[in-house]
Amino acid sequence: VWDLHSGEVKFTLGGHGDSVNAVAVTPDSKYVISGSRDSTLKVWDLHSGEVKFTLGGHGDSVNAVAVTPDGKYVISGSRDSTLKAWDLHSRKEIASFTGESEIKCCAVAPDSVTIVAGQASGRLHFLRLEGIEA
Repeated sequence: VWDLHSGEVKFTLGGHGDSVNAVAVTPDSKYVISGSRDSTLKVWDLHSGEVKFTLGGHGDSVNAVAVTPDGKYVISGSRDSTLKAWDLHSRKEIASFTGESEIKCCAVAPDSVTIVAGQASGRLHFLRLEGIEA
């Protein structure tokens, strides 16, 4: 994290066991979520630079991370062909989708429930989180 006025580096977020492939910032700018080749996501406090918690459940590299506009959920896509939805409050996986090939990217629509995932095969999946408040 840089101080743009002084040009000084305040701190560097380090803690993954392998390369970081994707990052997303929560809408309130308090946290950053990183996805790594070590198959985990880490939630970092941008004020302190400390890891708040780690989310594990993918079987391979995490390639994509997106946060819902309401800041309640994080979506992750992996080389293991899965897309997972995580509740940031409970720190639990709440949904999982398995594609035909590696998930390379994902995005969340402004409604916080529509998810688009792109696969290595060239296919796009349009998914919807149901059973949560939009």
